[in-house]
Amino acid sequence: MDAAPRTLLVKIFGKDHPGITSSLFETLAGHGLDVVDIEQTVTRGRLTLCVLVPAPAVDGPLRAELHRWAEGERLDIEIISGSGDNRPRGEGRSHVTVLGHPLTASAIAAIAGRIAATGANIDRIFRLAKYPVTAIELQVSGVETDKLRGELAGEAAARRVDVAVQPSGLLRRAKRLVVMDVDSTLIQGEVIELLAEYAGCLDEVAEVTAAAMRGELDFAESLEARVALLAGLDASAIDAVRERVELTPGARTLVRTLKRLGYQVGIVSGGFTQVTDVLVERLGLDYSAANTLEVVDGKLTGKVVGEIVDRPGKARMLARFAADAGVPLSATVAIGDGANDLDMLNAAGLGVAFNAKPVVREAADTAVNFPFLDTVLFLLGLTREEVEAADAADDDLGDADAEH
Repeated sequence: MDAAPRTLLVKIFGKDHPGITSSLFETLAGHGLDVVDIEQTVTRGRLTLCVLVPAPAVDGPLRAELHRWAEGERLDIEIISGSGDNRPRGEGRSHVTVLGHPLTASAIAAIAGRIAATGANIDRIFRLAKYPVTAIELQVSGVETDKLRGELAGEAAARRVDVAVQPSGLLRRAKRLVVMDVDSTLIQGEVIELLAEYAGCLDEVAEVTAAAMRGELDFAESLEARVALLAGLDASAIDAVRERVELTPGARTLVRTLKRLGYQVGIVSGGFTQVTDVLVERLGLDYSAANTLEVVDGKLTGKVVGEIVDRPGKARMLARFAADAGVPLSATVAIGDGANDLDMLNAAGLGVAFNAKPVVREAADTAVNFPFLDTVLFLLGLTREEVEAADAADDDLGDADAEH
């Protein structure tokens, strides 16, 4: 077997300024060298640039010229001899997204330590966002994604950060349908509880809602019981509730950005079409499914019309939307907070528990526990800078900022 070819790793450090990269490669070009690998980062104005090149048979002249170049640019340089290319990444490759507010050094130490304990290696780290949360992505290799996810889940909870672990590959970039729950996900609060305020039965309804979302009650039965308490309520209360509905911070940014990327976006709700239809129009959504309150002679009858959208119903709607969109389930994202979202979260290519009940956080692929819906974009590998640049191009930057 032939020995691996000799290489030189050229490492540059110092204050960044325009022209460094071009002038370095002009120097290397003078020696007729190819480029094996290159990576460059700038942190708070300080440059780190690494270039891997084949070593000339006699490398003294190259080393001398590179040191003169670095001195002229007022940069530090290190040149390391070796053999071959970078070592290949291990099998089992994952993207690990970490969200914190704040993101502490102790949290990173714990997460990195747990990764190392599995025998995996962190190949690359970069920042996705600095607000409304600090988000970083680690590219990890050497251990299967499911094992890594299990190892990091407990550490994330202990350190009060969110950690999403997804397999590397084309599927992560191919997700083209996002389906969300509505109450306490796309919007703040529960519509049925707002209606219950007008009916004078808020405490009774809220108690049943909480038990259903924790998975302690069958959702269909709990919905029927809660809606029955609204019997006789004037239908004008629905109009009043529509006026009170508030989107979750970041909801507009999430939908707007997904639509720019060519995603289709839908909602599936255990709530009511009398509210969700307005959200579809307001946000320009592609798909929607929800229950419909029966109204007779201007009064709620205490019943819903048609098939109830319950826990299995949400999963069926996800599959139906995906089929209509021509998107495989593996290329879908589902977002929800309650136990009735679990089938949908498990059926999707990526299930995100958003500010969810414990039973949901434990079962979903990943959890986001910060009250900003657009943090889901970071799980897709997007950066805050990319989102803001798109908003600025459309003169929408002010609207985006207003969400946080």
